[in-house]
Amino acid sequence: MRIVQIVTAALLVAAGATACSNDDNGGGGGAATPMPSVTADAALAAKVPAAIKSDGKITVGTEATYAPAEFLDTDGKTVIGFDIDLFKAVAARLGLTADFQQSTFGAIIPGVGTGKYEAGVSAFTINKERLQQANMTSYFNAGTQWAVKKGNPQGVSIDEPCGKRIAVQKDTVQVDDITVRSTACTSAGKAAVTINPYPGQDAVANSVASGKDDAMLADSPVTAYAVKQSNGELETLGDIYDSAPYGYVTAKAQTDFAEALRGAVQSLIDDGSYLKILQAWGVESGAIKTSQVNPA
Repeated sequence: MRIVQIVTAALLVAAGATACSNDDNGGGGGAATPMPSVTADAALAAKVPAAIKSDGKITVGTEATYAPAEFLDTDGKTVIGFDIDLFKAVAARLGLTADFQQSTFGAIIPGVGTGKYEAGVSAFTINKERLQQANMTSYFNAGTQWAVKKGNPQGVSIDEPCGKRIAVQKDTVQVDDITVRSTACTSAGKAAVTINPYPGQDAVANSVASGKDDAMLADSPVTAYAVKQSNGELETLGDIYDSAPYGYVTAKAQTDFAEALRGAVQSLIDDGSYLKILQAWGVESGAIKTSQVNPA
């Protein structure tokens, strides 16, 4: 494999999804995979707080290295992905557009809390810690899955990754996951895991493809997509586990807005638009039937 093919795995990911590039008319989608047309629902639009809908758009914080959820197109500027197309449709159902602004993952929820962003859309797994900081509206279901270089040359074991070098994205649930596993190793008198956190998921995949790290773990659709786009450099390891819903992040005080988003997601589920968007990205296995605000 040529070096350029290894160190630019993120570009391979972006190149593989150009057929699903976005436009600005609500649904997104490119010519090869057109997104469904979405019209506004007046009753749902009326639930959006005036301060949010006054400018006709929702300002959204996102971290664009998490293919196929959100990542940069080949122009290096446009944010694309199933998260992006789906939230464009949600915004359109509310009579609004979505203005995606790039951020680091760990800064999005605080940014929503301070009003910098009106929503956070970045494959956020709903958990107790995040629910203490914000409202979260469910829209997708994902678990965790590992990946290694083809053939698992370092003999990584998910249950006992002791002494291995493991890559994760900072501020994700996978950091907690691998930290617990490392503690189990040291408690058993074995070598700790060398945990290498990276600011972006593209760097996580690259570190394994290049051999810098022995394995990675990420949300299941992200791992599957990275493997698919690696030209045989990577393979999944083990089964998907700890499935949980993704949620749109809104401010704690904006319960009405969270409910408006829930209604929009549910309406897209009910009319079939939701499934079509997920199918366009090959992630329909994560489809949900019912959207909820702050599910337990």
